[in-house]
Formats: sequence, C-alpha cells, structure tokens
Amino acid sequence: MKIIEVSKIIDPIPASDGAGVKLKRSIGVEPNYFDPFLMLDEFGSENKDDYIGGFPPHPHRGIETVTYMLQGEFEHKDSTGAKGRMTSGDVQWMKTGSGIIHSEMPTMSKGRLHGFQLWINMPAKLKMSKPDYIYIDSDKMQVHKDSDKQVKVIAGRFKNVEGPVKKHDVEPIYFDVDIKKDKEFNFQLPSTHNSFIYLINGEIKIGEQTHDKVKNSTLILLSKGEKLLVSALTKAKFLLISGKPIGEKITRGGPFVMNTKSEILQAVQDYHNGTFVKK
Repeated sequence: MKIIEVSKIIDPIPASDGAGVKLKRSIGVEPNYFDPFLMLDEFGSENKDDYIGGFPPHPHRGIETVTYMLQGEFEHKDSTGAKGRMTSGDVQWMKTGSGIIHSEMPTMSKGRLHGFQLWINMPAKLKMSKPDYIYIDSDKMQVHKDSDKQVKVIAGRFKNVEGPVKKHDVEPIYFDVDIKKDKEFNFQLPSTHNSFIYLINGEIKIGEQTHDKVKNSTLILLSKGEKLLVSALTKAKFLLISGKPIGEKITRGGPFVMNTKSEILQAVQDYHNGTFVKK
C-alpha cells in the first residue's frame, strides 16, 4: 500500500470577500484549481469589523459551496426559499446548479467568528441541474472518539461512523480531526482522489518522509496514494478533505464556474436580464 506524503505546503494569502469580510484564501489562488476543489477560504476574527458586513445577496452557478462554522452564527437565505441559521459546528452544503442567489450574514455583533468555505466543481452534466440547499445541524453529525483523537465526519466514512453527505459524484471525504500530542491518525484514502489537509492549529508530521514544519492555518497538498499517516507533534486540529477529480476543462467568471466562456457569458446575461433563477 503506497504511503501518502506531503506534495506541497502553501501559506494562504490575506483576502476579503462579500462586504469586506477578511479571510485567508488558499485554493483558488495557489493552487488555482485542485480538481474538484475550486476554492478554500478560512474566515476568523474576534474583531466584528472583520466580518460584520457579511456576504449580501450574490449569485452562483455551476458549483457547490460547503460552509463549516466552527464558532459564531450566520444566517443563510436564498432564492429557493431556503433559510437557516448556522451556529457552531453546523454545515451548509449548497448545490447551486443552474443558478442561485443567496446571502450569508452574521447574526452576531461581537465575539469570535471562525469557519471555512469550500467550493467544489460540478460536472458538466449537473451544472444546469436544480439548485439544492442542505443544512446539517451539528447534532446530526456523528463523531468517532477514542483515547487518541476525535473525528467529526461531514462526508465519507471513518471506521463505523458515516457522514450525512452521501451519493455524491466526487465521492467527497470531509473530516474535522482533533488529535492529542504524540498520537497518530491513520486512514486509507482512495488512490484516485485528490486530497489535502488544512492545519488549523498545532504541529503535525505527515507520511514517512521529512517535510518542512507546518504552521497554523496552512494548506498541505497530499501525494496520490492509499495510506495516510498523521503524527501529532503537539495537540493539533486539522481538516482532511478529499475528492475524485472530474477531469473536465473549466472556465471561471467570478461566482460562476462553467465549462466554456460562452456559458459564463450566458450566466452573466441571465443574471442581468432577470432570468438567472430558473423556475
């Protein structure tokens, strides 16, 4: 069984989105695209000015957005009529398909806000499918616990624990892992998948080969293989995310990700002429 090693360590860049929300962006800049993952943002601050503007109504087409709230509260509203208040530990998994207009606004005016948003590409056959919004309460997510670690399973399976997101084209794996110092996390990943770890805090070693020290809030791209071994040099917390590549050419246009430039131009036209949201 091939051991998975560190392929590349990437420091996210400071960025802002929405109405001035400050964040750290990794996928979407470097690398620009890690098939099927289009973007990864970490947002987190105790200063309300860094997040209070939120993300007012804006469109998407051709992607899925996965928002995972570690701390704080946000309210979601969209053009399908869906709404939900995200609190600590909750996940919203939104399939934008043919088009959705949504907002994500903080429902807190003080305190710490911390979370992640991941964009996942959709295959061409699904880009114009009906939008769907899935709200996953933290109480509905199963957690594996043992003396060494805790693994919250959002998608995929760890031992006898299965995540609520199932029957998905890219066969995603999304774990939130807390591990004690000097303990190990072992997992078998599909050799077909592209995988990464995002270290939230702590210090870890991955695989058998020597690699540079990884600091907090860092993206670690993993090599292809099957056996993942993560050793905790200190108490640590990280996300493990993996998905099957789609293998199709993509064209980006801001909040739209399609397969051709003409499809992007059509999305822009639909949005401006009021026919973006399909009935």
